[in-house]
Amino acid sequence: MLLFLPGLICDPRIFAGQLAAFAGAQAVDDYGTADTIPAMARAALAQADARGADTLDLFGHSMGGRVALEVVRLAPARVRRLALVSTGVHPVGEAEPAKRCALQQKGRDEGFPALVDSWLPPMIAEHNRSDAALYDSLRRMCLDQGQHRFDAQVHALVSRPSVVDLLPSIACPTLVMTGELDSWAPPEQHHGIAAAVPAAHLVIVPGAGHMLPAEAPGAVNIAIADWLARPA
Repeated sequence: MLLFLPGLICDPRIFAGQLAAFAGAQAVDDYGTADTIPAMARAALAQADARGADTLDLFGHSMGGRVALEVVRLAPARVRRLALVSTGVHPVGEAEPAKRCALQQKGRDEGFPALVDSWLPPMIAEHNRSDAALYDSLRRMCLDQGQHRFDAQVHALVSRPSVVDLLPSIACPTLVMTGELDSWAPPEQHHGIAAAVPAAHLVIVPGAGHMLPAEAPGAVNIAIADWLARPA
């Protein structure tokens, strides 16, 4: 099964262009109340089990990339292929918790829409923010997640486990991909990820930001088709 793992306050809607293109593909509906990356990985595996999937082609976007890596740690034999997309493998930086906490507080003080309206625009390439259909659909998706889920997922991110020792052990075909204009998870970061994973193939998508699957579905689908064609 091709299984998509969404990122922070995202859900299967971020993968609409991919779910329509690949027959039988599924996306994790949500991570429930999980507030650690390992708990999210277990939730993803439970959803895969419920859908009868034994082996998985895992596509993790943003936070979902970290969840995908934890699935590899927990159940390596089940992961046939791996895609790490618009994501990171670095440890928590010194300033990261305070920045994330400030966003959480903004939501509590001004309401969750104010948090989303502060967080979302930088996640989209500037020239794509004027696409009302794209922007409005992403905003609605994020708003639907709510403050409680944002808080749980931020807790997971700032308590994330190290993956440095895991990367060199990954032997399955691995797609490493990000948008050319992704300021949150930039191309340079993905060059480093691809260099650390022995079977990695790097793709940089021109003109796209962090919300890559929605911003450039055609280019993403081409990369996925190539990845799925690689012998596992």
